[in-house]
Amino acid sequence: MQDTFQSCLIAARAELQQARALLANEIASYPTPISGCDAQFNHLIGERQKIQNALLALESAVFVPTPRSPSQTVGIESR
Repeated sequence: MQDTFQSCLIAARAELQQARALLANEIASYPTPISGCDAQFNHLIGERQKIQNALLALESAVFVPTPRSPSQTVGIESR
């Protein structure tokens, strides 16, 4: 079976969602007390944010400038 970019994006989303769930479980089971200088816990929080950012990047629309729309503030020209 030949992969398409759409199937790769679906797989990437699924893997990131699985990673998010596993990381949430790891954070939830992290031993207390948690101090502000707990480097391992802070690393987990940072990893959680990276996963969230990656998921948001996959879902967000990307503006591609063209001669008709050189910036996002310029309206779409119709011809």
